[in-house]
Amino acid sequence: MPLLNERENVAELVERIAAAMSGTQMEFEVIVVDDGSTDGTLDVLGQLYQGGRYPWLKIIELRRNFGQTAALSAGFDYARGDVIIPLDGDLQNDPADIPKLITKLDEGYDVVSGWRRQRHDSFILRKIPSWIANFLIGLITGVKLHDYGCTLKAYHKEIIAHINLYGEMHRFIPAIASWSGARVTEIEVTHQRRQRGKSKYGLNRTVKVLLDLITVKFLGSFSTKPIHIFGLMGLLTLLGSFVTGATVLYQKYISDSPLNMNRNPLLTLTVMLTLLSVQFMLMGLLAEMLCRTYHESQNKPTYIIRRIMSTTDTPLPGQTGEGKTNA
Repeated sequence: MPLLNERENVAELVERIAAAMSGTQMEFEVIVVDDGSTDGTLDVLGQLYQGGRYPWLKIIELRRNFGQTAALSAGFDYARGDVIIPLDGDLQNDPADIPKLITKLDEGYDVVSGWRRQRHDSFILRKIPSWIANFLIGLITGVKLHDYGCTLKAYHKEIIAHINLYGEMHRFIPAIASWSGARVTEIEVTHQRRQRGKSKYGLNRTVKVLLDLITVKFLGSFSTKPIHIFGLMGLLTLLGSFVTGATVLYQKYISDSPLNMNRNPLLTLTVMLTLLSVQFMLMGLLAEMLCRTYHESQNKPTYIIRRIMSTTDTPLPGQTGEGKTNA
């Protein structure tokens, strides 16, 4: 749970999580990440921890406010369970839905996303921007979910392990996971009206989400082949330069156009498009070199394995299998 100034809600939230998990037979831990709170949230957390009533409670204090995505990433890094479930700290996500998410996950899915079908938020400031963002994310990523913005989701840990989060990218995890071959679904979850505290969301976040969406689409589709996007843009601009250049020649030598070639704006446009096409091509080549340097320097594969079924010992990449012992 990433928390920012939720002093009035955190004690009740921890208690409700305890009640939701008490009826299950699962081992669990609760990781609370304080993202630079200034209202005494950390003091309340300290009291809960020192009381000894919640031995499964773990508290992570960040040095300053880094944002929700960074706080979630910190929690993911320190989580020990096989299943990771993030949720907001404002009591609008209902911890009673946690067992439902896990049950759905056990049906063979890798990611289960919550859908706040009956949402209790401001219509203009929260619902409309959310609808627009969900539509655009689904359209661009190809992964159709009703509610990308719902923090309450369930992930198998191995799915999270392959994803690095920046900006506001936590909401794109289902799409990124799906591109890696994860099986993604969604179920309806309860959404409750905020009773105490102040919301940290605003319209400015919608702009950040749209900008991050461009990054996610590029990384998902072209991170290992950037020359494809830059090369395509270069070819299109080169085609445009051919069209405008041919128009200039037609006007000078065939038509009766009064335009002088030296003063024809299409000639300037032809030169600009030609230079722009060369720049796009060079950017694609540079990006391709950076991409290959990144993967090769870190020995990072361009694939993700779900599992290996073999009746014999499989040598590690780069090994012949002779005289090798795989650990």
